[in-house]
Amino acid sequence: MVNVGKRLITGLGVLLLTSLFAVSCFAMDYPDEVEIDSLVDLYEAVVFDHAMHVDATDGCADCHHHTTGTAPANEYCAKCHDGKVEMDVVACLDCHSADPVSAENLHNPKPGYFYHNDKPNLKAAYHLNCIGCHNEVDGPTGCEDCHAKTEAGEKYYHSGEFAPKAEAHSSGH
Repeated sequence: MVNVGKRLITGLGVLLLTSLFAVSCFAMDYPDEVEIDSLVDLYEAVVFDHAMHVDATDGCADCHHHTTGTAPANEYCAKCHDGKVEMDVVACLDCHSADPVSAENLHNPKPGYFYHNDKPNLKAAYHLNCIGCHNEVDGPTGCEDCHAKTEAGEKYYHSGEFAPKAEAHSSGH
């Protein structure tokens, strides 16, 4: 009888450990870091600490809207998207265009996106999500807190060594 009890307890222990391992594997089904490089011509890529943000939020839908099988928070989106079906993708760029006014986007919109013509572009989507939350938790909100300019960006924005030089005042007037 004692052997049966030991076997039962051992079996339950193994089952518990196996289930904890399986749950932790599912919980880790996301990248620890995401490189955001849609503006690499003007800015260095931003290495986004995804794991830290996952820990800091209540769930994926805080940032990824209804892509995770949850109902959308925005009433306008909820008119068509009930959240019962999980989307195949969760990357911002899959729905928010980096260049919404490009000829390709204007003349060949993605199928099924007819009613999405008012959705924010990629830059706006990042900033609407990020800056609001960063203001709440006292996170970085300055442009160059996250985005280091490339030399091309410095030239484009006339900053750093490319900034206009102060004019010398003449004494004539």
